[in-house]
Amino acid sequence: MALDIVPLWAGILALAVFMYVLLDGFVLGVGILSPFAPDDASRDQMMDSVAPIWDGNQTWLVMGGIALLAAFPMAFAIIIPAVYFPILFMLIGLLYRGVAFEFRHMSTRKHFWNWSFHAGSLIATFAQGIVLGTYVQGIPVEGRHFSGGSFEWATPFAVLTGLGLIAGYGLLGACWLVMKTEGELQNWARGKARLLALGVAAFIAMVSVWTPLIQPQIQRRWFAWPNLLLLSPVPVITLALFVWLLRALKSGREATPFLLALGLFGMCYLGLGISILPMIVPYSVTLWAAASSPKSQAFLMIGTLFLLPIIVAYTGWSYWVFRGKVRAGEGYH
Repeated sequence: MALDIVPLWAGILALAVFMYVLLDGFVLGVGILSPFAPDDASRDQMMDSVAPIWDGNQTWLVMGGIALLAAFPMAFAIIIPAVYFPILFMLIGLLYRGVAFEFRHMSTRKHFWNWSFHAGSLIATFAQGIVLGTYVQGIPVEGRHFSGGSFEWATPFAVLTGLGLIAGYGLLGACWLVMKTEGELQNWARGKARLLALGVAAFIAMVSVWTPLIQPQIQRRWFAWPNLLLLSPVPVITLALFVWLLRALKSGREATPFLLALGLFGMCYLGLGISILPMIVPYSVTLWAAASSPKSQAFLMIGTLFLLPIIVAYTGWSYWVFRGKVRAGEGYH
């Protein structure tokens, strides 16, 4: 009897997406917040805090895309046409952000490239939110193909999800700055984090109410008995993390707010998985229906099990090497 490794591939794909959202999320958040920095020196310090690690984070995005294509080719063929334009704008935003990040250190037009870094981060984040919103609301499928139009993603729910992700990444970026900086910039970041936390809470509440109304599967998954009782710890823990985050920001903690913000994203990600699994194309194509052949998945797994620990080790090592506070004039770029 052949070993079913579809769940393992699903776990690898979920891990890659989650790691990208967490690690590049706070970098995009720093870019979103950068125009509102107290002064130019603080803005430079914000950039210095992410300079050593920002480009390596995108390894997880590449890995997630390759895992989806190789392990679940049918899902790739359905999802990408549904969100073609948002993905295109996301890639343009990420590319523009990278160019701006490098050029701001060399060009005499530093102000222009600072705003370019902000624009690239904002566009990429909003586009990612559009992709997420389109995915959650469901993708129309006929047979084995996407059956919607080119602007299937242009819905109020997807747009609000894009705005919500801007607030979420901004919260990650602000909490990162609380952990990595001190003095005036740290106090400024605390204030922004408190405001953004309230915005993220409002967005999560909106999604929690809206998604059961637009998708009967989500309503049954969360509110049918005994699921209502079994899944109740998820919203309870999420609410507790919000309260703890606000208290940590008020009490002067430094690393705790960032860890709690990561925890909030983790709970939201868990809620998404509970709502959708075992579907990979909501709400019509399962993981097994979209998977490549068992031999293909087994062959690909050999290289993945070799490569994945290297990526994890490299990521962990880079964060360990560049741990600690980033002070004015001590950047790594």
